[in-house]
Amino acid sequence: MPKTKTQLATFAAGCFWGIEYKFNQVKGVVNTTVGYTGGHFKNPSYKDVCSDETGHAEAVQVEYDPKQVTYEQLLDVFWSLHDPTQLNRQGPDFGSQYRSAVFYHDEEQKKAAIKSKEKLGKSGKYKKPIVTEIVPASTFYKAEEYHQKYWLKNKNYVCHI
Repeated sequence: MPKTKTQLATFAAGCFWGIEYKFNQVKGVVNTTVGYTGGHFKNPSYKDVCSDETGHAEAVQVEYDPKQVTYEQLLDVFWSLHDPTQLNRQGPDFGSQYRSAVFYHDEEQKKAAIKSKEKLGKSGKYKKPIVTEIVPASTFYKAEEYHQKYWLKNKNYVCHI
């Protein structure tokens, strides 16, 4: 029996602990990894990223089976997890590392993300404009092991979501 080919999606929406937890609940998500992306500093640590000087965002890379969940459905989950009108912050966390961003891996993802953002913007759900960046995926640096599946290691703590 042939193995199903998976795809990647990468999202930033504030603290990556809670975002990872929520994406892990989605049927069709095969794996999640938290890390740092979108910056200019090679091999950043959590401490580096928290300095707000590396340009990286805390992000979640989602490996998914497109036969079970579509990229558009993952975008719907992404929008539901945070306030996309907050610039460089989510809840009590602030700094560019907590920005809202979709890091697309191909032109289809780019088009879907733009369309989804426009639809949400026109929906009237938010009074302020959506500030979510839609940018090409770049090098993704896996966060330290203690950040991976944080909710499992810390009595189901999942951040501010």
